[in-house]
Formats: sequence, C-alpha cells, structure tokens
Amino acid sequence: MTAIETKQQLTKEYSGVKYILTSSMRAKLLLAVYELPKNLDELRKDLKKPSATILHGLKELESINLVRKANKYYELTSNGYLLTTNMIKLIENWNSLGKSEIFWDNHDLSDIPEEIIKSIYLLKDVQYVNSTTSDLSISFNEYIKLISKAEELQIVLPIYSENHYKHIIDLLKKGSLKKLELYVNEEIYNSINDNEFFKSNMLECEKVKITIVNKTSKVFLTCSDKFISLTLFFKDGHYDDSQILIGKDENAIKWGNKLLNSIKK
Repeated sequence: MTAIETKQQLTKEYSGVKYILTSSMRAKLLLAVYELPKNLDELRKDLKKPSATILHGLKELESINLVRKANKYYELTSNGYLLTTNMIKLIENWNSLGKSEIFWDNHDLSDIPEEIIKSIYLLKDVQYVNSTTSDLSISFNEYIKLISKAEELQIVLPIYSENHYKHIIDLLKKGSLKKLELYVNEEIYNSINDNEFFKSNMLECEKVKITIVNKTSKVFLTCSDKFISLTLFFKDGHYDDSQILIGKDENAIKWGNKLLNSIKK
C-alpha cells in the first residue's frame, strides 16, 4: 500500500464519521459516554453546556442508533461504540501521519499490510530523524547508537550493507549484543555467506539465528524490548538510509512487533 492509498483508506473511513465530526457537540457527547454511561447532570458538568443543547445532540444521536437512554443514563449502542472507536483511531492516524508526513509520503509502503497501516496511530509518539545535506550520516549514526544499547535484537534486513554488518559484528564481539535474529532473503544470505569475515562472525556465530524469508522485503525493521526502528525504500526501489522512525514507547513497540510477525508469516 502506498502513502496515497493509505490516505485514501483513511479518507474512506472518514466518510463514516463525517456526520459526527461536522458537529463538535455530537463528537463530544460520544466521547463523553465512551468509557461509561452518564446522566444529564454529569454531561452538563463535563461539557459545560446547557441542558437544551445537550439534549438536542443526544436526540440526534439516538435517531441514528448511536446512543440510547437507560434508566436516566445515556450510553453508546454497539454501533455507537464501533463508530466512536473508529473516530478516535482516525484522528490519531491523521495525527501520526502529520508528525512524520514526509517519511510516509516519500516511501514505498507496499510491504506493510493494510491492517497494520490502519493501526498507524500507535506511532503517534515516534521520533522522526532526517539526515541533512551537510551530514548524510545522522540517521545511520542514530541507528547505531540505538542498537548499541540492546541485548537482543530482531532485524528484518532487506539490504546487503557491509557498514551495518560490521557494526553488528562489533556488538556481538564486545558481548553487549547477546542474541540476534536476522530475517533476510536468499540473495542477501548468499552474499553474506560469500564473505568469509561475515560468514564466520554472523552465520557461524552461536548468538545469531538467521531465517531466510521467501519474499524480498522493502522494510528495514529492527525490534527489541526497548525500541523499534523503521527505514524504508523510495518508490523507485532504492533504499533510503537518510530517514528513520524510532519508537521507544509501548504502543510503537507493539506496532513494530505486529509488522515483524506479519513478515515472519
């Protein structure tokens, strides 16, 4: 899925909640009762609006089966809960895309499954690092600094990069990196195998497990229990080492592991 297709998908979802988003009162009412039912007094206190305004909004939501009244309390229907959940995710997705818009717009996203793209809101707190014309190594150096602190790594490695391999081997030799799982295609595996230094220090290293994946991935993904990092390919097929996303929060790690599991399969 490309960045354009991603935005088209989000736009399609937007049409389902357009009626809600065009009224701040309707949206606020749904959010107000999203966690638990509330009565009119509680809604008036939360929203700081008069009863007439709130009741008008509730009546509109009841008429389209998003809210129902039960024993003086207003609660979401099943449809209301699903729509509100999608509304929250949609807003967070747009927010996530906006924070690193250049990254998503410039790259090929075809190897990221649609269901994982739709949970991109989990990356709302990632750090976007971009190299500059005066220093082309900013992103790479940030990546090396990141992995140097990890004891275990899982890496989807879609490129043959001696520079990356040498740094990884250095971490293995120092003993700071205790376990490494690599996922590479057959061509990259053969290239590593043809290099005696890389072969002895990676393929024959007891700390390293290499899995050959059938498909050539356009995703360079690194996962640990403390962070994930992501670099991608340009739409013309060339690998881009100038831009990287780094996530250290629980949601970003969750997203990275979902993507890793999809690649493993």
